[in-house]
Amino acid sequence: MLRVVVESAKGLPKKKIGNPDPITSVTFKDEKKKTKSIDSELNPVWNEVLEFDLKGTALDSSSYIDVIVKDYETLGKNKFLGSTKILLQDLASGQVRSLPSKNVPLVNESGQNIGATINLVIGYDAPANAATNLNDPQAGDVVDDGGGEGGDETLPDGGQSGSMGVSSSSGQTVNLRQKLARAQNRHRLINKPQDLQIRVRIIEARRLSGNNIKPVVKVHVAGQTHRTRIKTGNNPFFDEMLFYNVHMLPSDLFDQNISFRVYNSYSLRADSLMGEFKLDVGYVYDEPAHCILRKWLLLNDPDDESSGAKGYLKVSLFVVGTGDEPPVEKRDSNDDQDDIESNLLLPAGVTLRWATLSLKVFRAEDIPQMDDAFIQTMKEIFGGEENKKNLVDPFLEARFAGRKLCTQIIEKNANPEWNQVLNLQVKFPSMCERVKLTVFDWDRLTGNDAIGTTYLNLAKIASSGGEIEEEHAGNPEIPSYEANSGESEVGFLPVFGPCYVNLYGSPREFSGLPDPYEDLNYGKGEGVAYRGRILVELSTKLEGKADKTVDSIPNDDILVVQKYQRRRKYCLCASFHSASMIQEPGEPIQFEVSIGNYGNKLDTTCKPLASTTQYSCAVFDGNHYYYLPWADTKPVVVVTSYWEDISHRLDSVNIILYITHRMQFNLEAFKTAMLAKVSDNQLVEVWLKLLNQFIEDLESFSTPELEGRSNLTTLDIQIKKLRDSTLTSIKDGARRMREEATEIRDTLSDLEAWADKLKQLAEEPQNSMPDVIIWMLRGEKRVAYSRIPAHQVLFSTYSEQACGQHCGKTQTIFLQYPMDKTKGLKVPVQIRVNMWLGLSAHEKKFNSYSEGTFSVFAELYENHAKVFGKWGTTGLVGRHKFSDVTGKLKLKQEYFMPPRGWEWESDWFIDPEKALLTEADAGHTEFMDEVFQNETRFPGGEWKAASEQFTDVNGEKSRNPAEFDCPPGWVWEDEWTVDDNRAVDDQGWEYGVTIPPADKPRSWVPAEKVYHVHRRRRLVRPRRRAALPAGAAVERRDQGDPEGWEFSSLIGWKFHRKERSSDTFRRRRWRRKMAPEDRLGAAAIFKLEGALGVDTEEKEKGSKADATKLFGANTPTVSCFFDRSYVYHLRVYVYQARNLTSMDKDSFSDPYAHVSFLHISKTTEKLRSTLNPTWDQTLIFSDIEICGDPQNIEHCPPDVVLEFYDNDQVGKDELLGRSVCIPMVKLNPGMDQTPKLLWHPIIQKGQKAGEALMAAELILKDKSGESDLPLVPPKRAENLYMVPQGIRPVVQLTAVEILVWGLRNMKSYQLASVSSPSLVVECGGQRVESAVIKNMKKSPNFPSSVLFIKVLLPKNEMYTPPVVLKVIDHRPFGRKPVVGQCTISSLEKFRCDPYVITAEGAMSSKMALMASPLKHVSITMEETRQLLEAQEKETVDWWSKFYASTGDREKCGPYLKKGYDTLQVYDRELENVPEFKGLTDFCSTFKLQRGKNENGDDDPTVVGEFKGSFKVYPLSDDPGVAPPPRQFRELPDSGSQECLVRIYVVQAIDLQPKDNNGKCDPYIKISLGRKTIDDRDYYLPNTITPVFGRMFEMTCFLPQDKDLKISVYDYDLLSRDEKVGETVIDLENRFLSRYNSYCGLPQTYCISSINQWRDQLKPSQILENLARLKGLSKPRTEDNGTSLTFNGKDYTLAQFENNKEIHQHLGPPRERLCLHVLRAQGLVPEHVETRTLFSSFQPNLSQGRLQMWVDVFPKSIGYPGPPFDITPRKPKRYFLRAVIWNTTDVTLDETSITGENMSDIYVKGWMPGMEEDKQKTDVHYRSLDGDGNFNWRFIFGFDYLSAEQLCLVSKKENFWSLDKTEFRIPPKLIVQVWDNDKFSLDDYLGTLELDLRNLVAPAKTPEKCSLEMMDVLEMEAQKTDLAKSLFAQQSVRGWWPCSIEQDGKKVLGGKVEMTLEIVSEADSDEKPAGKGRDEPNMNPKLDYPKRPETSFFWFTNPCKTMKFIVWRRFRCLFIGLILLTIVFLFLAILLYSLPNYISMKIVKPLS
Repeated sequence: MLRVVVESAKGLPKKKIGNPDPITSVTFKDEKKKTKSIDSELNPVWNEVLEFDLKGTALDSSSYIDVIVKDYETLGKNKFLGSTKILLQDLASGQVRSLPSKNVPLVNESGQNIGATINLVIGYDAPANAATNLNDPQAGDVVDDGGGEGGDETLPDGGQSGSMGVSSSSGQTVNLRQKLARAQNRHRLINKPQDLQIRVRIIEARRLSGNNIKPVVKVHVAGQTHRTRIKTGNNPFFDEMLFYNVHMLPSDLFDQNISFRVYNSYSLRADSLMGEFKLDVGYVYDEPAHCILRKWLLLNDPDDESSGAKGYLKVSLFVVGTGDEPPVEKRDSNDDQDDIESNLLLPAGVTLRWATLSLKVFRAEDIPQMDDAFIQTMKEIFGGEENKKNLVDPFLEARFAGRKLCTQIIEKNANPEWNQVLNLQVKFPSMCERVKLTVFDWDRLTGNDAIGTTYLNLAKIASSGGEIEEEHAGNPEIPSYEANSGESEVGFLPVFGPCYVNLYGSPREFSGLPDPYEDLNYGKGEGVAYRGRILVELSTKLEGKADKTVDSIPNDDILVVQKYQRRRKYCLCASFHSASMIQEPGEPIQFEVSIGNYGNKLDTTCKPLASTTQYSCAVFDGNHYYYLPWADTKPVVVVTSYWEDISHRLDSVNIILYITHRMQFNLEAFKTAMLAKVSDNQLVEVWLKLLNQFIEDLESFSTPELEGRSNLTTLDIQIKKLRDSTLTSIKDGARRMREEATEIRDTLSDLEAWADKLKQLAEEPQNSMPDVIIWMLRGEKRVAYSRIPAHQVLFSTYSEQACGQHCGKTQTIFLQYPMDKTKGLKVPVQIRVNMWLGLSAHEKKFNSYSEGTFSVFAELYENHAKVFGKWGTTGLVGRHKFSDVTGKLKLKQEYFMPPRGWEWESDWFIDPEKALLTEADAGHTEFMDEVFQNETRFPGGEWKAASEQFTDVNGEKSRNPAEFDCPPGWVWEDEWTVDDNRAVDDQGWEYGVTIPPADKPRSWVPAEKVYHVHRRRRLVRPRRRAALPAGAAVERRDQGDPEGWEFSSLIGWKFHRKERSSDTFRRRRWRRKMAPEDRLGAAAIFKLEGALGVDTEEKEKGSKADATKLFGANTPTVSCFFDRSYVYHLRVYVYQARNLTSMDKDSFSDPYAHVSFLHISKTTEKLRSTLNPTWDQTLIFSDIEICGDPQNIEHCPPDVVLEFYDNDQVGKDELLGRSVCIPMVKLNPGMDQTPKLLWHPIIQKGQKAGEALMAAELILKDKSGESDLPLVPPKRAENLYMVPQGIRPVVQLTAVEILVWGLRNMKSYQLASVSSPSLVVECGGQRVESAVIKNMKKSPNFPSSVLFIKVLLPKNEMYTPPVVLKVIDHRPFGRKPVVGQCTISSLEKFRCDPYVITAEGAMSSKMALMASPLKHVSITMEETRQLLEAQEKETVDWWSKFYASTGDREKCGPYLKKGYDTLQVYDRELENVPEFKGLTDFCSTFKLQRGKNENGDDDPTVVGEFKGSFKVYPLSDDPGVAPPPRQFRELPDSGSQECLVRIYVVQAIDLQPKDNNGKCDPYIKISLGRKTIDDRDYYLPNTITPVFGRMFEMTCFLPQDKDLKISVYDYDLLSRDEKVGETVIDLENRFLSRYNSYCGLPQTYCISSINQWRDQLKPSQILENLARLKGLSKPRTEDNGTSLTFNGKDYTLAQFENNKEIHQHLGPPRERLCLHVLRAQGLVPEHVETRTLFSSFQPNLSQGRLQMWVDVFPKSIGYPGPPFDITPRKPKRYFLRAVIWNTTDVTLDETSITGENMSDIYVKGWMPGMEEDKQKTDVHYRSLDGDGNFNWRFIFGFDYLSAEQLCLVSKKENFWSLDKTEFRIPPKLIVQVWDNDKFSLDDYLGTLELDLRNLVAPAKTPEKCSLEMMDVLEMEAQKTDLAKSLFAQQSVRGWWPCSIEQDGKKVLGGKVEMTLEIVSEADSDEKPAGKGRDEPNMNPKLDYPKRPETSFFWFTNPCKTMKFIVWRRFRCLFIGLILLTIVFLFLAILLYSLPNYISMKIVKPLS
């Protein structure tokens, strides 16, 4: 089957008059198919599927299709517009299954491009028998996979695996092309939990195995299981839709699989599972339209892989996401016979390949501690060995496709060696993508804990080889820019390693408490810490089965893998340049850098390294943030580590990324140029630069060769091949594009696809280098982290491009909180860090990257305490005289030893720590000194001064206010005052209760109570920095204490320089500088390994203290000193923002922005109530010191970060989002470049929350001073600078006309309804207000309708400010709250040319006609035709028209032949049909919104609608020029109108089931204004596709009742009826639209029959109104109305009706002609629209669809024509009479007493779906030859829909069901032959299934009857032959075979002679017949069968039994027995009488 989806075309050429009516035809091998034509459209959207049946032959590589687009002409020949030819070689080669061809250029006859393009998707299902070329070069060789097996085995069905297309995902994996397509496909879904729905339609099953089975299908998706109803037979027909609603992450859902299982419900045993099939949900989502339609699944036995097909199941699958519309299934007429093989979801050759994924698990290392050390401690107490390190019992679990295997558990080992191989048996190619590897810690008692999880993605470690051939991911011009690199043998099976895989998860530190980040260890979310690594290898063997699932690895393999574990030493250096944007300062902060386990400070198992920066306290930047004051001494961390050398992998990755980054940079420039609408020449220049550089990069930077690398794996070689061939083909494609592209804008998607593809190529599956992780620690607590992939900072000697993009360069990193629920709402810190990672062999290369001078110090602190006013060491409780910075670790100068390779350079000296000595006022220009005065009392007593009278806010001791001195450089502004502007009483006191053991209250209240024992008040005194006198030098900050002491009031962190009276503790820092022995430059710091010397006193005491506990405390500190800093000047231009989130209840925000740059921040002005603020502000940061080389700053400038806040009067300001702007750097102020304003996205919680228009420039200042800086921009107010000319947008005077029509559906505001609103329009600083609507209820339209503003708008559309609409309600007491607002972001679509007269603004069609004087309209109906119609109703009804229009030819009867109208069936809402432009041509509807939801949802609530429109046009700046004419004129009356509304509801499709049985009982409920119609009495039981066929009439007043709401409810007897879904139609739009959407125009003007004219006005009147509306002269008719002139064109009736059937119902010619002309004007035709139903329960998911239409008629014009009758069709009653005459060759099942084979035969029959009406014949006993004679009649009555060829069965599903359910079932007869047993169950002998629509012709004689007859039918898949239908033949007689299954094969079970006859109900009364042989026994009369005498039942016929059974066979025996008996009797008598006789003889011997 070849499917061509004709999607759409763009840019078709215009005709001389009007637009073309395009129609597309597709020709394939002389077969031509057409789409429908689309009226008057240059950008038509067809979305039609044309199918070509390939009749079982495969495509060959030379196949192509011709696509021709023509202009459809009603008369004459269609006019050629353009054509294209598409080659199908990619489909033919089986590489892909669908070929998206986007933007294919159309050419004219001479082959020139006409500038139009067409979009197609071509799908191809290879026929199963099509021999895909087995020696296909693409099959590729399976590479020797490590184990050495099968190196030369090729893949037998290489071609086939490709034909699986997407689903070859894991295995011969998805081609990159498709992977990209799927990635993009899925990318559209935001990865947050959302509503998704999976729909599964089970249609039917075929060829299920087993005898007399009752199949049922169970489908399991995402934890939910639904099943179908139970059916009978081997070919059951289900046709049931199952729905699965889920709310989860799309990425999680796509990994779930859908499992189909078919069970035999008869069987209770475990073997009831007959077959199953599984596939991923993601696979379905990646198919076109996210669905799989009517495909067969091949079922097989999950346990027995060798078994073949267990049957086939036909299904449709849909995945419906937010806003998706599932496509309509089209049921073909020949669907029932469709060829299973050609329509299989997976071609048969592929499905049954079994493969073994052998996963060798060698070992793991660095597994963190997982168990408590309690037992370990017990051991120690009893003298056991201490072993903290190995408290973990690891084992590995591998999961794939629902199977899992585990290795053994190795107890107490952090570096376990498992050396086991796990053999996973999988179906290949598999539908699942990832092998999940989880390392668990085994626990004896509790559940196992996950240690870490990683995935092997089969898509990345295998390839189907299709990538190169089929390169384009659905990109334009596939034929043109494609290169076929000759070598395409790049396919390979999954293979991996041997290679280490790293695990990430929660932080390693062990605590006995539950781990809050445990989910990370299961692979959910980004792991925040390294948790070990595992060494694995994966290989794949096809066929063949492994003996054991878990086996140990042979020793040879363990030796082989040794070489992959060779380690090299790596050095990592990170120097921190700045840490800013800290918002919670708190304790001192330090940073830790680790790679793997090296450098982890808190893990006790690691070697100590200089991996942490020194602690420093954050300083306020004077505005909003805090930063770390490192000044010119930057902290440096050094980490050495040991890893495998995988530079050959990472070099390739970095080179490809280098090319990608450069390309993306140019691509952004290209996109910006397109957005800014630059001239074509400039655009071409940008484009050529991009392509030239791209091609040059691809040519000059090749990936490194692999020869001679030590640890190469098979996958390395394969990926190298794949990368090389892909890069070559991209390069050739780019060259071809450069030469051939015509429309460069269309190449964008191609270029983006290449960029995506390069990113895919750069993914390295075998990356064993762990990520570098930077942690921020506050005190001892981990706060925030960032993970940097090692390759980004890795140095390479291969080439400059092979170095990581950030290697040796300063990069800006935002750290993030672990498992951040708010998704980055708050930034913990922004750091700039310069990192370099390289092999220690290359460490000298580091010198060229390093900046500044590195110095290394050992340091310790000397501590003193103050006792009785004297400083000394006596009062140091628990502290040491000399200690580390924390004071906890005792140190001594003597015991410090420099590390190996280092020596002391100088002696110990005192060096005060500058960074910790920051006063609180650092960075402020104004400061408030504060101190709290405390008093206490006993309850009820007097207040006395507290023991510590003055404290700070935390209750720590502070100074007396009198002791505060004004620091130098500051001046006091005021005296000390009590701060009473808080929650305090009038004296400023607040009260609290102290709860021991605390000595201070925790909470404070303003009112005094008796029980309060503590109170305090805040004293404040403001001061500000004094201005420096001119010329005074800036004095250096005073150095504090001359001896270098720092003071603190408690032994805590907060130290200050100056001694205060309250200080009790002091310390000073001693340092000693070290230098390397052999000087190496900066690289020497890599020699620092291990700690310095340790205090030996501890050792002397002999305690076993763990030295590593003191990690980091005594490692040397490294810092980088910059001897000069450069001064820069920064200007940030913030112009405006748009579409911000509204945070206040009044629908707006009060936005301002904090602009942060390094350690300085400033704030913009705060604007009131706007979501589209225009700040127009320049922020000037003068004199910023930045250390480091200006050249480097130019390459990697620091980011300017803007955080937008909503200013709240009360409470904290809320964050609106964050945006980052990279400044333009000018190293020479004279450069004449100016920065360009660009839109930067504002991101909040990972989502886009608006855009900001801004730019920034950073200028290096010369020594000379200010002179060269750009001019200071003009001021708007004090310290408010505007954006200067040259940067700000250029503006033009523009007119904006606003049509304000009315407001609708306004929700109440603050509990009061909105009664008298007005509208305010704001644009570009101008504001205009409409008149007030006096009474919303009476008339919701504005009294005067047009507003006008002149406004200066930017010429560049990119900068245009949005238009803001605000609705203000005028309330009592002068209150005017804003009750709703709406932002219109782009005015582009409203721009117009004011001098072109259009009818756009004029009246709508319907209104125009009310404006005209009313004439009375009389419609005369003729009576004569009544009779005709009655006869016609039998054959033709409205449904015939409907089916004729949908293309169901069988269902519409003779309708089309009569030449009647068809209607247009739209697959969407009428307002969504593109040519009707949303029916908003008169006025558009804008949704009004109101701020933040109460429930905190992000989506603002819609509170009403505004109806109106805009016209925007430029005005001349010259006041002398007359203004252009106004656009909105001649408006209709805005009063209200009474209308009649007719709602026709045809049917619903795929409703969401609401009942437990997976169905619902739908009925319609309609509400319009205050009226509702409840159609509950007409509910349709148990269906999800109800055919309603209902028409409702209502009256309403427009515009008040404009919203027509049609709901579908589910009827429930006991509970409340549930709403399934609803749809809302805006009747006002239909009524006002100029497209005549109030009543669609039919094709012909009929005055009788089912198509009778139903509008109020005749076509001629409508045409006159249209002429008036368009400002044209009236249409003129001539020749009795057969010709007409309109709009300057002549029309004749013959023109339209030439080749049409003229029937008796047509009206007069003039009206007919007017109608034909009207239909050519692009008005709405007679139609049925398909509306999606939505419900509030899943707001964005379709709940089903409703086919319907609405007519609206204003009552003022008169009454409309009669409504259509759309009552559904009723089925006809038929009887099937089956006469069973005879049977023969029936299996003889029994052996009689006498040893003969015989059977007691009877026949049973029924029609599927009507099993309760089973009928049996009498029994033919003792058939000895398999013959049976019956002469027995079965009679089955059934209801048949001849139009649909299905039986309608209504029955209760269960005895407790309330309603009958309707089923539609194909009419079939099942006949079974049985053997009757009296005392046991009857035996089954055979079955026969006949489809009455497609009957197997019987054999005339039993000899010719065989099972082959039945197979013929399955072979013939062509169209149903009418002759084969019993309904056509009426009666048929002959022999049919019955079959029975034995050992999986069908064998003959007997033959039956039958007469089958179908009789209608009427005929059955005329020709009656009884069941069996009952009366009336006639038609034909059935005589009692002449059975052989031997046929009887032994039990009831004893005489016959004697005669036939006993006598016949045993007569000799009988006679013998009689003789014997006589002899016996004789002897007995003899013996009896002998004694008597003898005794007599003795007594009387003589007598």
